[in-house]
Parts: sequence; structure tokens; C-alpha cells
Amino acid sequence: MADSMVERGTALLRKLEINVAEAEKRTGKNTVNMQETYTVYLIEIRPAETEGGTPAAPDTLWRRYSEFELLRTYLLVTYPYIIIPPLPEKRAEFVWHKLSADNLDPDFVERRRVGLENFLLRVASHPVLSNDKIFFLFLTEEKGWRDAVLETGFQDKADSRLKSLSAMFRVKNPDKRFTALKQYSDELNSIISQLLRIRARVADRLYGVYKVHGNYGRVFSEWSAIEKEMGDGLQSAGHHMDTYAASIDDILEEEEHFADQLKEYLFYTDAVRSVCRKHELIQYELEMAAQDLVQKKQQKEELATGTVRIFSLKGMTSKLFGQESPEQKESRLAALEQSIQEGEETVKEKNTECQEFVRAAWDDIERFKEQKDKDLREALISYAIMQISMCKKGIQVWSNAKECFSKM
Repeated sequence: MADSMVERGTALLRKLEINVAEAEKRTGKNTVNMQETYTVYLIEIRPAETEGGTPAAPDTLWRRYSEFELLRTYLLVTYPYIIIPPLPEKRAEFVWHKLSADNLDPDFVERRRVGLENFLLRVASHPVLSNDKIFFLFLTEEKGWRDAVLETGFQDKADSRLKSLSAMFRVKNPDKRFTALKQYSDELNSIISQLLRIRARVADRLYGVYKVHGNYGRVFSEWSAIEKEMGDGLQSAGHHMDTYAASIDDILEEEEHFADQLKEYLFYTDAVRSVCRKHELIQYELEMAAQDLVQKKQQKEELATGTVRIFSLKGMTSKLFGQESPEQKESRLAALEQSIQEGEETVKEKNTECQEFVRAAWDDIERFKEQKDKDLREALISYAIMQISMCKKGIQVWSNAKECFSKM
């Protein structure tokens, strides 16, 4: 799955092959000195194969899921205009009854290993993220990486991102493109959630239907014991039914990879919304700076002309305690003029920041849309192929059973 969903176009992927080769369960003390069991993942990187050369031995290091989370948080804060690839789920969601929700379950750990490899390949194939030094250190420095990422000070910026949550309710002139994109993300999230729920229900019922065919096998076998001429045919037909009943485990395990491809885009919708929220924050800061500048210019005009358009405490004070001296007025005018100049500079900076954010974000959004359409189309086609293959196997089993019955 990981390779098929990723284009190997960036300089990094032309130079290096990146794999998450295996997962290992470990036990150790956590930060509060309690014993805990956790999973670590082996990252392998090796130079991309040169023609005719022998493959080089890979460089390897182990990483916990929490370290992948730290890397992704760093990328989210450092590249607010980029739709950061999501990590695979921390705990199994949309499970059907036979699927374990335990995050140490071997099947779940294996699917997460595939998902983490896919995440690394997504980042490595991104035209901007693939050049990030911290990402490269994540792949190559087992010990020094955490210190390097914390030294960037990204966590201070992370705190300011929280402001964006409240900014969205106060933006006066939201950008229609980002509003539409946010709405699309919400709707796509809802649609993929519904697909995953339906698929889990179908898996549940399919599992039951297949397994109940094992009862045919048992009954045919018992029947064969009391027949002479028909015995062999019934016994063989029973074996085919047993094979049919057992085949569903592999079929649904393969289907789980399709569900994981859908889940990746379910989590991608959050990454898209994160870019929209960041834009709202920048837009809000621009509007606040512009509003502040208008107020300062109004204060200057009132001070210069002596007319007060709106009720103000200063206007009230001058009425109560008399007018200020020309020197005081001059001093205040000069301070306001300085403040207006600074305000104009701030508005100009915020305007530039907003324009640059929109340009960079929209480039990435267009890239993402292309990737999304291609990936989801491929995932749906492969799901349809799985269903066709499953039906063909069912036809084959019943054709074989028919042959057995014909020979009786």
C-alpha cells in the first residue's frame, strides 16, 4: 500500500529508500516510573539502488509512536500553510466484532507499521517537507533528534496556534475559498466516516455468513458416513465448504488495508481544516491591525480639529478638567503620528503575510487535491477488485461442490 500511494519524485526519495521494517514490543519504565508495555518501530534507510551495484546495508534506528507524533506536531507548527500527512490511528476505530481494538494486538501493530511507513514516505515525497533538516534527523539520529527538535522552539509557536480556534468566530471578511474548503473537509469527513461504518457492518455480516458455511461442511461429512455410493461426493463437497468458511479471514484482513487507506483521508480532513484555521488567524490579526489603525487616525483627527465623534473618556476628562495646553496637544499629536506610522507598517506586514500564506497554501492545496483524487480512485478500484475476486472464489467453491454432487 505505502509504495503505491506515494510518488517518488523528490530529491530525497531519489537518493534514499525509507522503510519501517518491523515492530517490536518492549517493556520499560515511563516518565512517572511505572512499568509499561509499548511498541517500537524499526526505521531503515539505505541509498537508492544504483544500476548493477549491490544494495548497501541499511542504517537503522528504533522509534516509538510518540516520537512520530512529536515530528508531526513540529511539522504542523513549522509549516502552517501545508496539509501535513496524518499518522495512522493511535487506537483502532470503526472495528467490527472480530477485529481487536487493543493497540498491542499483532494485526493492529502490523497495520500501524504500514501506516507509519506511508507517513514517512508522504513527508519524504513532499516538495517542501522532504527538505526539512529535523525530518532528516528523525530518520538518521536516534539519540540527538529529540534535543534538536525541542531546540527549534516550535512549542512556543504551538501555543499561539491555540488562538486560531477562537479567531474563526470573529473574522469579519473570511476568504470564500478557505470557507468553501473547510466546508468540503467537514463533508468529506462525514462521508468517509459513513463509508467506514458501512464497511464494518458488511464485514461483520459477511464473516457470519462465511463461517456458517462451515456447518454445511460438518453436515455433509456426517451425511457421508451413512451413505455408500454418495459418501465420497458428500465428503468432498464438505471439504469445499470448510475451505470457503476459512477463506473469509484472509479476505477481511486484506480489506482492512482498504479501510486504512480511507482512514488516512479521514485524518487528512483534520490537516486541511488546520490550514483553514491558520488562515483565519492571520486574517483576524490583519483585520485587528487595520481596525486599530483606523481608531488611531480618528483620534488624531479629533485631537487636531477638537471635534469628538464618539463618546470617549478623554473627551469627558477635558470637559471636566479644562483643555490641555498647546504643548501637551502637540506632544500627543506627535505620539499619535508615530503610532500611526507603526500601525501602517504592521498592516502592511500582516497584509504581506496573509498574501504569502494564501499563495503558499493554495499551491499545496492544489497538489493535495490531485493526490487525493488519484489515491481515493485507486483505493476504490482495488476494493471493487477485492469484491470481484471474493465472488469468483465463491462461484469456484460452489462449482466444485456441484462437480462433487454430479459424480455421486
